[in-house]
Amino acid sequence: MTTTPRVVDTYPDLAEADRVAGQLYTDPAIFDEEMEKIFYSTWVWVAHESEIPEAGSFKTTYVGRQPVIVTRDRKGGFNTLLNRCRHRGATVCDQSNGKANGFTCPYHNWSYALDGKLRGIPYPEGYEGVVEKEDFPLQRLRTESYAGMIWATFNQDAEPLEDFLGDAKIWIDRFFKQTNGYPTKVTGIHKFRFRGNWKIQLENTTDGYHFPMVHKSWMASIDAETAEMMSFMNDPAAVTHDLGNGHSVAVMAPANADLDIDDGAPLQPRFDDLVAELEASGEYTPEQIRRFVRSMHGSGFNLNTFPNVSFSLAFFRVLIPISVDETEIWHMSLGMDGGPECVNQERLRIHEHFQGPFGFGSPDDAEGWERVQLGAAGAPRMPILVNRGLNRETPSAEGWPTSHVTDETGMRGAYAMWKKMMSHD
Repeated sequence: MTTTPRVVDTYPDLAEADRVAGQLYTDPAIFDEEMEKIFYSTWVWVAHESEIPEAGSFKTTYVGRQPVIVTRDRKGGFNTLLNRCRHRGATVCDQSNGKANGFTCPYHNWSYALDGKLRGIPYPEGYEGVVEKEDFPLQRLRTESYAGMIWATFNQDAEPLEDFLGDAKIWIDRFFKQTNGYPTKVTGIHKFRFRGNWKIQLENTTDGYHFPMVHKSWMASIDAETAEMMSFMNDPAAVTHDLGNGHSVAVMAPANADLDIDDGAPLQPRFDDLVAELEASGEYTPEQIRRFVRSMHGSGFNLNTFPNVSFSLAFFRVLIPISVDETEIWHMSLGMDGGPECVNQERLRIHEHFQGPFGFGSPDDAEGWERVQLGAAGAPRMPILVNRGLNRETPSAEGWPTSHVTDETGMRGAYAMWKKMMSHD
């Protein structure tokens, strides 16, 4: 991996406190440096534990543009392996997920264990005194997890994951309260690409300002109670916090920000049939049923963790940079592992209505992102403004820079981290 040297501009010039150059979306040399200085240098989210539930389970994904395999080995440990044979460089796994005893390169059948160790070489006579198997494992990334979420990094000297997450851990813990004491499981994944830079999507997750304009069609399609819950434009309790290290959280439904706190509001009538089904089963207390329904829409906030995964209401949103002007998005719906399946099914229907392949939300968002890319290409030195709410940003009780949920506090925090990492030699 090599970096294309920059000969003009400095990153402080391109990313100021209240604006960034459109060039950040369009310059291939900047994109190449982002891969080196961000995606190959810090913690990048790769999996949820439920995706690799037992020994031998694996999934394939990317860290930046590098293909990787995330495995659970026979001791229950998690491994992130570069998907590249040590012989001639072919990928050793072409499935998105599954279960295996190990991985064998299809080209010359070098075989590897779940932890990446080289197990076998066909016709080994030609390698006697030339190759020692212990010297040629699959490249391993440093891998750590928090709250069932697995991150990996090429940087063996990176700070501990929990230090990198910092105060985002508070909100991660709150996010997982929506599975009501049951383990969380991924119940489906919708993948698509848009023609735009990865940072455009990074900005979007804590951009409450766009919501009532871009998502008019979704707002018109939902019941009055859900519409009221998402009517945060004039709610002073709806805020965005800059949590440090590029992480931020946009609290859109304050009453659901901590699901352990019940404000006693009536349950939505749209779930009356579900409540009746749960009551008829005789398996759950009234308190449990109320909690299931209160958590149906998720956590009430969007948590952005820099650089590539957000915990958004009731799903994960993962971004994978493909090129300077193309990004892949994974929307991952969530449910309870062991909880009532009728609740999981209703959660999935809600997810599909907004984020699914035929939903109202994703196409509208992607259209906006692509238009930003097109416009930025037209005048790459003209600034992109991230100054909304700068005049009303104040520290919270925790010391987090805070302003209204429609303000661009989260974007400013992300670009401050971007500038710090990109300016590092």
